[in-house]
Amino acid sequence: MTEFYWILGSGILMSAIALVGSITLVLSRETLDRLLLPLVAVAAGSLIGGAFFHMLPAAVRQAGDSPAIWIATIAGFASFFLLEQLLHWHHCHRADAECRQPVTYLILIGDGIHNLIGGMAVASTFLLDIRLGITAWVAAALHEIPQELGDFGVLLHGGWDQRSALLMNVLSGLTF
Repeated sequence: MTEFYWILGSGILMSAIALVGSITLVLSRETLDRLLLPLVAVAAGSLIGGAFFHMLPAAVRQAGDSPAIWIATIAGFASFFLLEQLLHWHHCHRADAECRQPVTYLILIGDGIHNLIGGMAVASTFLLDIRLGITAWVAAALHEIPQELGDFGVLLHGGWDQRSALLMNVLSGLTF
């Protein structure tokens, strides 16, 4: 039963990391505008870095240098590109429409899936050993802080106001 409380507590704490964007609520608009592009760069760097420097090499080690790995990578990029184009067409084809950039919805979907899988991984680690679970949680939390801050920057840059971006980022974080 103690594992359940560790899992629940770690999930709540991890979801709270999505509140890291709330620091922007105290910044002036001018300062926030100067920080937006670097925040977008952090988001792009953490996603691309995670994929190309961690996940793909691990997949190649596990499965060998199979063309399926590279086909799946290209299919993932192509799927998100097509989904972005579809969202853009669907939501922004009227000239008078207030339009949030489609990439912001993709960030929320991708982050929600990422948090769900990460939550399952950390929870399963707690079931193996509490100390190992704590270690896995700390490693995941250190990864989440810049990633959530970058995601928040993408939402702001994509047309969301600060409060809506923070709320959606927290809701996405709750999937952990």
